[in-house]
Amino acid sequence: MFKVLKVDHIGIAVKNLEESKKFYTEVLGMTALGEEVVEEQKVRVCFIPTGDSEVELLESTSPDGPIAKFIEKNGEGIQHIALRVDNIEAALADLKEKGIRLIDEKPRYGAGGASIAFIHPKATGGILLELSERK
Repeated sequence: MFKVLKVDHIGIAVKNLEESKKFYTEVLGMTALGEEVVEEQKVRVCFIPTGDSEVELLESTSPDGPIAKFIEKNGEGIQHIALRVDNIEAALADLKEKGIRLIDEKPRYGAGGASIAFIHPKATGGILLELSERK
């Protein structure tokens, strides 16, 4: 068994990370943490903490990356919601056993050193859900 602990972050696809970051920092007065490039996902990310969860801004580093494709199809906006789980291996095993369609059957590296895996939107009513476990 596994437990969902909280909403870890909301991932927002943006065309220009620097421009988008200004809204959160200059207009809303929030503080952005450092940026990170996750090569395997072709994305540059910036986390902006809010309470005990975060806003994650995602800018594609490549025209064929998943974020670029998302923006091409949907425009900028919420790309995924991440739920923090206590045990990602147990979560994936449990979901697989329940016949839930997964994008990732094994955890992979996510920004901030998290172990992440995505549940297919067809299993969640159209929302790309990310499971995230942080040590």
